[in-house]
Amino acid sequence: MQADFQLGPDLRGKRIVVAMSGGVDSSVAAALAARSGAETIGVTLQLYDHGAAVGRTGSCCAGQDIRDARAVCDRLGIAHYVFDHESRFRESVIDQFADEYLAGRTPIPCVRCNMGVKFTDLFALAKDLGADALATGHYVRRVEGPEGPELHRAADPARDQSYFLFATTGEQLDFLRFPLGGMPKPEVRAIAADLGLGVAAKPDSQDICFVPDGDYARLVKKLRPEAETEGEIVDLTGRVLGRHKGLIHFTVGQRKGLELGGQPEPLYVVRLDAAGQRVIVGPKRALAVGAARLSDINWIGGGYDGPITAKVRSLAKPVPAALDGGRLTFPQGEYGVSPGQAAVLYADDRVLGGGWIEETEAAEIAAAA
Repeated sequence: MQADFQLGPDLRGKRIVVAMSGGVDSSVAAALAARSGAETIGVTLQLYDHGAAVGRTGSCCAGQDIRDARAVCDRLGIAHYVFDHESRFRESVIDQFADEYLAGRTPIPCVRCNMGVKFTDLFALAKDLGADALATGHYVRRVEGPEGPELHRAADPARDQSYFLFATTGEQLDFLRFPLGGMPKPEVRAIAADLGLGVAAKPDSQDICFVPDGDYARLVKKLRPEAETEGEIVDLTGRVLGRHKGLIHFTVGQRKGLELGGQPEPLYVVRLDAAGQRVIVGPKRALAVGAARLSDINWIGGGYDGPITAKVRSLAKPVPAALDGGRLTFPQGEYGVSPGQAAVLYADDRVLGGGWIEETEAAEIAAAA
């Protein structure tokens, strides 16, 4: 049970703060830090605690999960602190999540959380506690490169979380450590079981941790009642095919739930027109995207200037791409590219950075440009 925290050969006299959500991953990260010889402090941010989340396990940073994190720290014999960041989380993640759906976009709250309350706020807290490093249970690798630390995919591709960390800055990467990046998940659970941690068999948290029942549309309606404005479903020529009960029920690429019978071929959601409250549908080939405009690009690739691949969804495979300013092009066309999602850029296993997808160009249009 060894992990390289990249703080030198002797960690005695070092202090590591571990971000603890109450799950098995962050618990094992804390255990590895404690066994390294460094003084280890567990920190949990209480991000929300409403309704069914209070008693639900696997929700991340609320209710039972905070109690689990405390129990793990007691078992390991390390200090544990809880900081209330609920209002900050609501403003920077939950409200933004609702507004994105209202605008016809598909948000990624996990990235927003990492960009804000988790990395930015925890970074400051760890510094205030005099830490030499902030460790998390994310499945990514921090590799020392010729120009400084680099962010790489996890050794276990099935667990890789690099897509959600594309916005990590160089300053943050200097301070962050990811002790689980080289481990498969079964090994992590085995370590937890060997140490007698009560979270060894705890289920993984769901992606949208603040939606207790998975019904994100209901949450958006609660926060933004106007989200259920009805509108038209139209084809690519503007011909009305039917009506819908709110854009929040649709995402780009969706086929089910359109309730459009009698069509000559299956139809998919091609884009969402928030201004006109319209759902634009078309055949599958219309989903092919040739280019996308990115905003807020974060580059941690140093002087890299070689071929890149891009990942446009968390479960997608990286595909060949080219970046020119804020325009990302896909020579072979790519499916599932949706405004509100992120395009993460790679050189083999290395994360070069990424940006937010603002708008897309159909493959045939991009090819003609």
